[in-house]
Amino acid sequence: MKIYSADTWTLEELQEQVSDAGRRTVMVPPAANKEGVLEVFGQVLDFPEYDGVDLDALNDSLHDFADSVSEDEQSPVTLIWQVPAAYRTDRSFGLVCEILQDAEFYSGRDLAVIAVFQQ
Repeated sequence: MKIYSADTWTLEELQEQVSDAGRRTVMVPPAANKEGVLEVFGQVLDFPEYDGVDLDALNDSLHDFADSVSEDEQSPVTLIWQVPAAYRTDRSFGLVCEILQDAEFYSGRDLAVIAVFQQ
């Protein structure tokens, strides 16, 4: 997982870099707490509702998402996750980062994550 400051790169610049690398971009909007982050990832990546809204479901669903990219022979995906300052102090922030890093490792080249720290 790469981490950038919104002061260094704009979202548009990052999207352009991802596109130039032959990857698809999926934007993950900001959320201020764990529940919001889990819901946003679920909505953006169209996770099944039966998985629930918790960290285990995020982990399982990210692995399923990575598998679907690989199996459908789609272009690799880069998630650009917008992380507000308020969420970076939440206890769950580190756990979500670990889950995202695990999903990247699991998927090989098919899934990458960029976290963009916002003010």
